[in-house]
Amino acid sequence: MIPKTYLEFEKSLELSQVPAEWPDALKAMWYDAKGDWEASHNIAQDMHNSLGSWLHAYLHRKEGDRFNAGYWYRLADKKYPTITLDEELKVIVDFIIKR
Repeated sequence: MIPKTYLEFEKSLELSQVPAEWPDALKAMWYDAKGDWEASHNIAQDMHNSLGSWLHAYLHRKEGDRFNAGYWYRLADKKYPTITLDEELKVIVDFIIKR
């Protein structure tokens, strides 16, 4: 079942595998929250839309590559965030859930 709240998303992190029926964007954020940056990045880089660019930006920001992150934030039409990575993760997950 697709989570309806961020708390439900957090609870899903107890699972050993991401639910297959979830949209790719939510899967990417699940992998990131589980500490698998590479799996998350693999999904994000195959999403050729503004949401994929936002996820890609967030991941490169997390990686510490400000230049590359800035490029992806611009493609996503987002300002470079001043919030923490944990706060941005929540913002992104909430956005995906409410779509």
